[in-house]
Parts: sequence; C-alpha cells; structure tokens
Amino acid sequence: MDSEPIFDVAHLGHVELLTAKHDASVQFFTDVLGMEVVAESGPSTYLRCWGDYEEYSLKLTASQDAGVGHTALRAMSRGALERRVRAIEAAGAGIGWIEGDLGHGKAYQFRGADGHLMELYYESKRYQPPKALRPALKNQPQKFTGRGAAVKHLDHVNYFSSNVEADGAFVEKALGLRLTEQIILDNGRHPGMWYRATNKSYDLVYTQDETGSRGRLHHIAFAVDTNESIWRAANIFVDHDVFIEFAPSKHAINQTYFVYVYEPGGNRIEICSGGYLIFDPDWEPIIWTEAERKRGQAWGNSTVPSFHTYGTPVV
Repeated sequence: MDSEPIFDVAHLGHVELLTAKHDASVQFFTDVLGMEVVAESGPSTYLRCWGDYEEYSLKLTASQDAGVGHTALRAMSRGALERRVRAIEAAGAGIGWIEGDLGHGKAYQFRGADGHLMELYYESKRYQPPKALRPALKNQPQKFTGRGAAVKHLDHVNYFSSNVEADGAFVEKALGLRLTEQIILDNGRHPGMWYRATNKSYDLVYTQDETGSRGRLHHIAFAVDTNESIWRAANIFVDHDVFIEFAPSKHAINQTYFVYVYEPGGNRIEICSGGYLIFDPDWEPIIWTEAERKRGQAWGNSTVPSFHTYGTPVV
C-alpha cells in the first residue's frame, strides 16, 4: 500500500443499535429525537435524521441485550472499497461479503481488534422523501419537521475497548483513518483515541473500558445545528422523563457541546454540536496528559464516573 495518505473512507454511514425494548426505543427515536421511520423488516426498524443524504442513519434491531450490532462506513469509490478490503484481509480481520441491506449494495464485513462488527460498502441509494417530507430547498434531503430534538446527522460512534491502542492501530492501518486527538497517561497507556475519515475531526472513537470487557458500545452521537438545540433537547428529555446522565456542557477534547442520555433499551446517546473541521494536511494529533484530563471538561466540570464503566451490553 502506498505511503501517501489516501482518503478511502468517506464517512460513517449508519449504525445498527440493539435493544430489548424495541417499541419503546422506536418511540424514543421518533417522538423524542425526531427521526423518521423509513422501513421495517423483521426485527429491525430503519430510521433517518432529516439532514442525512442516505436512506437511513440508524437500524434499530430487537435483541435480548442492548449494544451495537454493526457499524457501517461508506467508501469513497469502488476502488477505495477494494483497496480497504485487501488491507482488512491482510490484517486477518475479514469475515466476508454480504449482499447488502436496505439502501446500500454489497458490503464487506470485518471485526475490529476488540471484536466490534463493522462493514464497508460503496453503492448507496439516496433518500427520496415522500410528498409530505419534500423540502422547499433542493439542496436539503428532507423537510425539517422540528419534531422533538430534531437531530440532523448521525455524527460519530464511541466504542468501549479493552485495548484502545490495538483498535486504533487497526483502523489506521486497515481503514486509513487518521488520529486527531488522544489521551496519554503517565504510564504511557492511551485511554482515549479519536479518529477521522476526512475533514470532520472525528467519526470513530475508542475509549478504555474500565470493566475489562470486550466489544461494548460507549455511545452513538447525533448532531444538531446549534447549542440552543442541545438545551432544547435537554428540556424535551426532562418533559419525557428521559434520564440525563451528563447535563449540557462542553468537551475539552474536540470542543464539542453535548448532552448525554440513555434511550429505553439502555444505550447511551449523545446530542452534540460544534467541534471543528481539519483542513491542515500536516495535522499533528493533539496529546492530552493525565494531569490535563484531571482538570475536567472545557469549563472545569468533572466527567461523570459512569462514563468509564457504563456501556452496552451492561456487565
């Protein structure tokens, strides 16, 4: 593989989330977060954010346990897909091809270093809204309904990992993702690493699972346009009796504004805005020391203790 950096992965496509309370979870994502149901198939319901161009952002599947089923990434081209499949197979992580799913063509499945199931695809179907959801502006994929928190995009996935360094090395080598920020403790370990596909500062995150478990989910995040939208979401969560784990604030790392909640199935969900884009071709990953992280978030408030141990499936 060439040493010249190549952006072979375009973006995070969708996430399959598992829930033991399927109907309640569907209601949360539609009524509280404001997503649209686009299809149902067997145990799965497909939902979309109003600003995503593909057919759906989330596949919600009934399951005995909560957690993440799979994470799908879209390649930049057919050639990029083939290149990355060769790299994945060379790393010994490949599972094989599947015919595809709603809205996208054949995909190659594989597992990350900690066991998280992922897939990479290129062929994709653009969302065609029904008449009731047709936007006034042709460069907008769907009408803005303003329902609930009205999440606009699927933003990122944060995986719990028993070995953050191994997961990071895998996505760098096999997928060509680039490290943007990281925490390095005094003992040299990396409890958190943030990776980007293109100019967005992060798409995949790996954070240390203090329980020692493998392959769990920390959270998935949905973006809104403004900080005021986060405050509005928090008020909606209170009105719907949704547990707020981490009240609105600002991350030091990646400068993202946020609020964190649990959906009915138990999965942690973040509503976020802000952050930054990377245009520098010579970007050097930011390093946060143990002492710096002990200062807390951007405004000095401490990270909630459950962030280091609570994930799905619950252990």
